[in-house]
Amino acid sequence: MCGIVGYVGSQESLPILLEGLRRLEYRGYDSAGVAILNGRGLIVEKSAGKIAVLEQLLAASAPRGTLGIAHTRWATHGEPTTVNAHPHTDCKGVIAVVHNGIIENYTTLKQKLEQEGHRFTTDTDTEIIAHLIEKYFDGNLERAVAAAVRHLTGTYGIAVISRDDPAKIVGARHGSPLVVGICDSEYILASDVSAIIRHTNQVVYLDDEEMVVLTPAGIHTTTIREETVSKRIETVDWDLEKIEKAGYPHFMLKEIFEQPQSLRNTLRGRLLLDEGTARLGGLNMTPAELRSISRVVITACGTSWHAAMIGEYLIEELARVPVEVEYASEFRYRNPILEPGTVVIAISQSGETADTLAAMREAKRKGARVLGVCNVVGSTIARESDGGVYIHAGPEIGVASTKAFTSQVAALALLTLYLGRLGELSPEMGAALARDLGSIPERIEGILADAEKIRSIARAYAHHNNFLYLGRGYNFPVALEGALKLKEISYIHAEGYPAAEMKHGPIALIDENMPVVFICTQDSAYEKVLSNMEEVRARRGRIIAIASEGDDHVATKADHVIHIPRALGPLTPLLSVVPLQLLAYYIAVERGCDVDQPRNLAKSVTVE
Repeated sequence: MCGIVGYVGSQESLPILLEGLRRLEYRGYDSAGVAILNGRGLIVEKSAGKIAVLEQLLAASAPRGTLGIAHTRWATHGEPTTVNAHPHTDCKGVIAVVHNGIIENYTTLKQKLEQEGHRFTTDTDTEIIAHLIEKYFDGNLERAVAAAVRHLTGTYGIAVISRDDPAKIVGARHGSPLVVGICDSEYILASDVSAIIRHTNQVVYLDDEEMVVLTPAGIHTTTIREETVSKRIETVDWDLEKIEKAGYPHFMLKEIFEQPQSLRNTLRGRLLLDEGTARLGGLNMTPAELRSISRVVITACGTSWHAAMIGEYLIEELARVPVEVEYASEFRYRNPILEPGTVVIAISQSGETADTLAAMREAKRKGARVLGVCNVVGSTIARESDGGVYIHAGPEIGVASTKAFTSQVAALALLTLYLGRLGELSPEMGAALARDLGSIPERIEGILADAEKIRSIARAYAHHNNFLYLGRGYNFPVALEGALKLKEISYIHAEGYPAAEMKHGPIALIDENMPVVFICTQDSAYEKVLSNMEEVRARRGRIIAIASEGDDHVATKADHVIHIPRALGPLTPLLSVVPLQLLAYYIAVERGCDVDQPRNLAKSVTVE
């Protein structure tokens, strides 16, 4: 959530800061601002609304200076107004701070600072950071920042500059990501590598309770207790082209169409077709340790939680290990029981999701081995887990996740195949699963080739304000994901249910104004789902069906049918979800919604 960019070097900072903010727009925000140091002091400009509003404000008199910080805010404390926009300053207007995260003890700190004579002008929790730094400032900015953050409870990623120590940017993090881009005699501090990649692919990731000082001469890293830390320079393995739209009208549509390739990247080098198993080198567990797993707990949020549910079905059916799926936001607050033999899997596209990270740390505190499934190399979950699987989906810019979801499911299928073959899964079944999994990308290409048909269906239903999504077995989590996609980007109320549960309440909603999306593939529950469709038809509900290729019978019960290629039942979600992604996308476009930046949402949710 939010975005931070800081620049120090020999170039004018404003164009670099604004370009960096634009690269971070996908994270979600409602205001933006910059603070720049030059010979005349500290200049702060900010505004509510999009970056374009800020650019218009700056057009008349763009501040000059080769050192500055910038921010896009996603409101938590205080409405999204110009006053509450970052950067925030101290009483004298000489220290500027931008902040991602939430300061949980800000009320107590604010009361104490007010008693000491500090004056506050905003409704934010962030402003107290500027005043704390002012309180401890003695001419050295990093010392003041270190003293200030030691008083903070909560999460923060901050960048700070001061007129009275003008040649540096100080960054610090706890629970909210910060990364430093290293160029020739210039340095960029950001909350996301997408703001850096145009300039360099050489980066340093900060860990929790670490600080960095950026000057034109280089960077220096310490802990918040001012102990020197040696950091490794890492290379980002994707380039600017991968975060451009490449001719598509929206990132989301581009990423839907990238799924054949993103899945190939997830699977590459990992499927052993002849042996009917998978190779996963990053688990850091021996075959004996994997065989000794007695229970798996998967923790995740949002779309990743739906992938986790599919993982539960996969692992239990094929690897015969009991699995529980937990909302990460609830996991650590209910004192979970993690007995010996339990492995916890944390799933997060960004690897920075605050609730998932907190759940992972709680699991580690209780002594469990934790595996991460994430997309971003070098992310906090990737660094702090005991092992795991990178999904290699490439950068996902659209707020509504698409290709990361299918790659997460594929990664869980690989893990299942590996665990299963170490146990009871036969070589024949393993080989069949491996072959089918390897051919999924080509089958998705066939679905995408039929996108115009899905678009025409979307036009017919875009005016409805309520949808119901129904599926059974492996397709129940897909129904949840389809409903989530629709509500995320079109603002239509949509609910996903197991198809059999419809008659236990939701059937009361069915009439001619309630479109119902059925995932009705020819699996073991096929006849049951057909019966559920009859129940909807009897109440004049409109039906859109996702059906198996060659199934003509379902057309007698549905108003519209979208056919998908056949696959083994456990792998069907990788196919059935794609038309639901397209349906949500095209409905949102028909309704004129901001598909890539839906209201109130953020790409990387780094607050609890």
